Amino acid sequence: MMKRRTFLIGGAGAVGALLIGWSALPPRQRLTASAPLPAEGAQVALNGWVKIAADNSVTVMMCKAEMGQGIHTGLAMVLADELDADWSQVKVENSPIDKIYNNLQGVVDDLPFRPDDDSALSRLSDWLARKLAREGGTMMTGGSSSVNDLWMPMREAGASARVMLVGAAADLWKVPASECRVEAGRVLHASGHAARFGELAALAAQQPLPVRVVLKEPSEFRLIGKPLRRIEAGSKINGAARFGIDVQPLDLLYASVVMCPTLGGSVRHFDGAALAAQPGIVKVFAVAPYNGGTGGVAVIADNPFRAMNAVTAVEVEWNNGAAATLSSADVDRRLGQALDSSEGHTYYKLGDVDAALRKAAQTVTAEYRAPYLAHGPVEPVNCTVQFRDGEATVWVSTQMPALARTHVAKVLGIDADKVCVKSQLLGGAFGRRLEMDFVSQAAAIAREAGGKPVQTIWSRAQDMTHDFYRPACRSRFKAGLDASGKLIAWHNTSASQAIVPESLARNYGIPRIPIDKTTSEGAFDQPYEWPNVRVGHKIVDLPVPVGFWRSVGHSHQAFFTESFMDELAVAAGQDPVAFRLGLLTEHPRHQAVLQRAATLSGWGKPLARAADGARCARGVALHEAFGSVVVQVAEVSLAPNKTVRVHRVVCVIDCGLPVNPNLIRQQMESAIVFGLSAALQEEITIVNGQVQQQNFLEFPVVRMCECPVIETEIMPSEAHPQGVGEPGTPPIAPAVANALFALTGQRLRTLPLKVA
Repeated sequence: MMKRRTFLIGGAGAVGALLIGWSALPPRQRLTASAPLPAEGAQVALNGWVKIAADNSVTVMMCKAEMGQGIHTGLAMVLADELDADWSQVKVENSPIDKIYNNLQGVVDDLPFRPDDDSALSRLSDWLARKLAREGGTMMTGGSSSVNDLWMPMREAGASARVMLVGAAADLWKVPASECRVEAGRVLHASGHAARFGELAALAAQQPLPVRVVLKEPSEFRLIGKPLRRIEAGSKINGAARFGIDVQPLDLLYASVVMCPTLGGSVRHFDGAALAAQPGIVKVFAVAPYNGGTGGVAVIADNPFRAMNAVTAVEVEWNNGAAATLSSADVDRRLGQALDSSEGHTYYKLGDVDAALRKAAQTVTAEYRAPYLAHGPVEPVNCTVQFRDGEATVWVSTQMPALARTHVAKVLGIDADKVCVKSQLLGGAFGRRLEMDFVSQAAAIAREAGGKPVQTIWSRAQDMTHDFYRPACRSRFKAGLDASGKLIAWHNTSASQAIVPESLARNYGIPRIPIDKTTSEGAFDQPYEWPNVRVGHKIVDLPVPVGFWRSVGHSHQAFFTESFMDELAVAAGQDPVAFRLGLLTEHPRHQAVLQRAATLSGWGKPLARAADGARCARGVALHEAFGSVVVQVAEVSLAPNKTVRVHRVVCVIDCGLPVNPNLIRQQMESAIVFGLSAALQEEITIVNGQVQQQNFLEFPVVRMCECPVIETEIMPSEAHPQGVGEPGTPPIAPAVANALFALTGQRLRTLPLKVA
């Protein structure tokens, strides 16, 4: 009999051999879905990304959520350009759920490597991550990864469809395909033959899928690089656009919820009998906590106002759970204790930082803090579900439709293929709609409705007090300068909760992993050429739900890193721009962005006073995130009551090839306003496990009258497109903080920024 040890070793070897063999194979194609695309009328699908109808309309399939970032426009431009479609006849449609639509780039971006790490390990990890994500990943919109992820698949899909249309025309006209050309939705031949795409689509579908296609050179682009109008703009202007909260299937009921005020709590007891007897009330019942959320009581009614009013009258006894005694002061103390006890996991190390610090002529130390933050999208959390005859239909604004399908099926006890997810436009998200708590909750509520569809809507207060928050964080620095003011040592350790381990646990059932790159991104992965460095992070477990917030770790680590960089420039007696340039000698891309921002902002030149005569000052910050390099220069002054006023922000971005300059500028403006709100006004505070902020009065965003003039310049490039939606947020807080130091001499190290 074979010994168990021999079997295990032999089995492990076989598995290893299979893994090695699998990893050596090229990644599977992303062009053809596992099932034919749904077609309406005279539509014909030429691959998994594009359909063409007899009326010459071109429908581009979208697996990314449109949440205001313009991604449907950008991606449609990419495919339509390679197809040579008539842009006026291009429209978009949400894709079905299929593996070819899985987000590969988002998984790669979570690998703990610096952007300039070109090691064999980094390349191998990238290769394997893409293969794993293609087979076992999920559809996801986030991490500023959409264009980066689909740049090649969309181009290949458009080019393949073009080849098939040309092949069909060549066969029809009995001419060589090489003699045909494509222009604005038509195939043409020098003999005078011409046909619209719609006339050729059915024949083109019979052509073999091209094995290899030749993609355009950047000089040949007709649409890419142009500031085209957003494809969904008209529907938003005339009211035809449909967000999750606009869904109205037949016989729709409405549900409102009140959740335990303490994060993570649940219902101990309630009596809803009297309430259920009221006119229009369908049912009152308890709902459990789902996917890391909080339990509560739901009321289903025949209209939303009855449901919202009724739920406020429910008297409930709560199980408050582990967070019941937690306060913001406790969180801050726990983070400090973590920094005192350990340097955590090392994400980047070079040289001997301790020895360099001992030799330093001058050392500089500092500690920075950032609070919890809510997402606060304009459209509050909502989801509509109908469960009837063992099948479910879900209308939802989500960043993860495949995962939503999985969890609805789990809650309802049915197979995933019995769940149809109809993705809607998102009225903002900023990471909040990556979560499944509200989707699972809505499914559980719909299960009680006797087959009718139910729209579950959270009030603004429930939305803000039961979020998955940007983690609170503390960060400590110690740096050394030599006698000439040159930086010779950089030591940084931060402490916070970790998002990825918690997200994997609550949404995928994966045991918590011990490291999370997002905790230290923005700290360990910056381009500065530190000769001796150690950057680490200590994960702290706390009973506060945390999630992905626009730019994730970069959102606060950029404030820490770029503010401390400014402190070092001051300590070295150098200009902040010049000091940074001296640490970027091997990074010409970053130098170019920094120098351009300095020129455009008038850096070093006298700055005029504000309209009321107050002095103004400039501050600068450079940050690399999601593949893009952004530099911002902020001009600030103080009102007589010490309110911080930001008058102008100059923003320069290098995001690779700019697919649509209009969208990029819009996203920079959006990111700056979003980041400025957090820098100056926003903070989530906790007392006895309960979030104190319930609306925008307590969690204010920058208003139009407070918004600075924003000037954005996009650096020319033909490189692979990179992220745009998030990279504009991180630099604004340090740019403002550095300007305030130049103005007042006060070094503000805690967000939100408050001048004493």
